[in-house]
Amino acid sequence: MRQLRQPRLAEIVAAKLRDEILAGRLTEGDSLPRQEHLFTEFRVSLPAVREAMRILETEGLISVRRGNVGGAVVHLPTPMRIARTISMVLQTRQTTMADVSGALMHLEPSCAALCAARPDRMQTTVPALRGVIEQQKESYDDPAQFAALARRFHETLVETCGNETMIVIIGSLETIWTAHESTVWSEATLKENDEPTSPTARKSLHAAVRDHEKLVDAIEAGDEARAVRLATAHLAATRTSSLDTVKGDVVNTNLLDTLDLNGG
Repeated sequence: MRQLRQPRLAEIVAAKLRDEILAGRLTEGDSLPRQEHLFTEFRVSLPAVREAMRILETEGLISVRRGNVGGAVVHLPTPMRIARTISMVLQTRQTTMADVSGALMHLEPSCAALCAARPDRMQTTVPALRGVIEQQKESYDDPAQFAALARRFHETLVETCGNETMIVIIGSLETIWTAHESTVWSEATLKENDEPTSPTARKSLHAAVRDHEKLVDAIEAGDEARAVRLATAHLAATRTSSLDTVKGDVVNTNLLDTLDLNGG
């Protein structure tokens, strides 16, 4: 039988500190004990403690400050950090935005079904989605704001589906898509040069809101199958123009820096 590799002392120290962070016993902004204290607590060498710090720093769980006021500060994993990691993996694979969009076309309607299946949807999902829709109705004359709220509707659909795994994974893909789609809308807004919204464009915005309202009605009624159908049709219709522009683009992690999201 193969001999199992024994973990190094630094990995053991890192694992114990990682557990403290992920279990919530250490929170965002907390300082880890100084290395001298960890050296005494774990009864390992200072080089082992320093290597453990490097492991946690590489994972993004701490940042180490140098100098007289040095020390290690705790950082909790956030959706944006997860999105950044997934984005980097996709970028190394030369993944196109058409590929990301295709994944969301299959995955996001599943979130709509989960929203419709939630027994507490009238206290959670429905009010949140209707709140975004009301904001959309007030932004018909501001295409950039309307586009941001349209993306927010889809993000809220994912965030309130009730399945934490899907919220994290699909939410990360939504963030990556939003980063690229935002560039499309920003360029379009610049070209419009603050001209009034045309009747044709306004009609399209009204249609998008009606689609959102029908989807929320299905979720409110608990009709999972209808929610899936409406979400699928809406995505196919609304993402066509954006996808035409970015579908051949490879995922670009740097675009995430342009987003103004909490937990970045």
